[in-house]
Formats: sequence, C-alpha cells, structure tokens
Amino acid sequence: MPPRTFAYIADLESHVGEELGISDWFEVTQERINAFADATDDRQWIHTDVERARAQASSGRTIAHGFLTLSLLAPLFAAALEVGHTTTSVNYGLNRVRFTSPVNCGDRIRARFTLQQYQRLDSGAQLTWNVLIERPGEAKPVLIAEWLMRRIQ
Repeated sequence: MPPRTFAYIADLESHVGEELGISDWFEVTQERINAFADATDDRQWIHTDVERARAQASSGRTIAHGFLTLSLLAPLFAAALEVGHTTTSVNYGLNRVRFTSPVNCGDRIRARFTLQQYQRLDSGAQLTWNVLIERPGEAKPVLIAEWLMRRIQ
C-alpha cells in the first residue's frame, strides 16, 4: 500500500490524536539481524547462533535485537507516511520505549503511527508520534515508543 501523503507539514496539525499511518509488513531476516550484530558488536548467541537458538531458545529461533526493531522506525515510517515540502527529517529523540515482546527471526512486523503532538518551529515542526510495532495475529505489540521527529522545510 502506498504511504499516506500530506502535501505540507502544516497539514498534520489538525490530525493530533489520530492514527495517521500503518506501514506495510516487513520481514525481519537473519541476514538483517547478523548485519545489525556486526554494526553494533552485539553478537549474543540469542541473536546470531541459529543452531543454538534452535536447541535452547523457547521459540526455537534467534531473536532480533530490541535496538534493531527500534532502528526500523525510520523505514517503517517512510512506508506509512510521506510529508511533502520538507527538506529534512531529523530524529530528535525518544521519550519512552518499551520492548514488550521479542521479534523472532522470520517474523513480520509493521508499525502504527499516531500523532500525539504537533509543535510549530520556525523551520518546520516537531512531531511526537506514538508508535506501536506489531506482529500479525498477536494482541501484544513487540514495541511501543514515543518518538520525537523534527521536519524541516
């Protein structure tokens, strides 16, 4: 599904409190998990040792790093929402993050974005998003976060 498009950043202001975008499903592969492990030097066996995870992990699979799941916010957002007439999008921070359930290798995830706050800036706007990352058929999300983004015009 194509991303929901807003022509201008100011078009978001009247949508505070609304869920504005849902990303497509995204598969978390072992290759991505391994690449993240290499990039962060976090090679704990639960992430990278497929054979050991098969024998010892409760799911029988490796699990994605929580920070890998968090780092997928940017591409999941791009798949869900597009804001025109802005030159830059900057991660400004996170007020709250909870890794509420593991993401197993091979799981599909998607993100839901609800605009919690819109703050005008001279150069654009600061947006606070409530983000929920979920797996198909699961009532419990895998991640919940309050994400601050600055969009510059």
